[in-house]
Amino acid sequence: MSADVPILDAHMHVWDLALAKHPWLCRNVIPFRYGDYSAIRRTFLPADYRGASAGFEVLGTVYVEAEWDPSDPLGETRWVHTLAAQEGLPTVMVAQAWLDREDVEEILAAQAAFPRVRGIRHKPKAAPSPDRVAYGVPGSLSCPRFARGFALLARYGLSFDLQVPWWHFEEAFALFARHPEVSVIVNHTGLPADRSFEGLAGWKRALARLAELPQVALKISGIGIPGKPWTVADNRPIVCTALEIFGVERCMFASNWPVDTLCADFRTIFDGFFEITSDLTTAERVALFFENACRIYRIDSNALVPAREASPGPLPADGGSLSLSG
Repeated sequence: MSADVPILDAHMHVWDLALAKHPWLCRNVIPFRYGDYSAIRRTFLPADYRGASAGFEVLGTVYVEAEWDPSDPLGETRWVHTLAAQEGLPTVMVAQAWLDREDVEEILAAQAAFPRVRGIRHKPKAAPSPDRVAYGVPGSLSCPRFARGFALLARYGLSFDLQVPWWHFEEAFALFARHPEVSVIVNHTGLPADRSFEGLAGWKRALARLAELPQVALKISGIGIPGKPWTVADNRPIVCTALEIFGVERCMFASNWPVDTLCADFRTIFDGFFEITSDLTTAERVALFFENACRIYRIDSNALVPAREASPGPLPADGGSLSLSG
């Protein structure tokens, strides 16, 4: 680890299974990219996150919607805001909205009114492999209803977090190119799960395609390999390729906690990121671990305090003076 580099964790979750609001954890078991995920079918709250990240200078976090009951997208946002007021974490959030639903504008307007909300995530419908991609599928990036909902994001000052396999990036490019006013953040490095030569070549081409759009940024996270421990040797090529394509100024590191505890603990992942970037300057590492996430998610970096020192308090309406204690 590097004591002189602060962290704003750009992608994490918390959940309370006692609320019974997460069908994928409580009721409907679904296929998962890391395989068996029974180990994360328990409650994870800010205190657990602080314990996991102990020893690192975590100054804030970005909570990303965790597939809360889709019939109640605002319920998750209310719960996160209540939790943050009590615990000092998360700092800001990416909320749930279904861009192809009839009520999309109503939901976007309501989500944008919450002071910690910075963006929206709607996982598009995806094909299981590159050879099965079809255009116009309902709920996909090329679905007209999805596109209409996406076009509303700028009206409400919301960014979009994209989580979809890299073989849908051509669809993503077509949609995003029509809306340069919407900031997009690619989740989990474009999901380079296939580490074969062909798989990595396809992922690299797809990543380079999206990088042509200046409004697109990249989260380097979620790069565990099913059935294997997280190692620098396995993931150095992924991180270095991502940085080469998007550049230091458009990348940020994130834990994907607690999901990525299925392949490593917080320390292993962040120590790995620090080791991989050891040849970069301090300024470049501060950008990757902290400043870029602050800029992209509109957080006042000067107002942040270490997570371990955070205390509850009110938030401003638009992150103009945002802190974990405020």
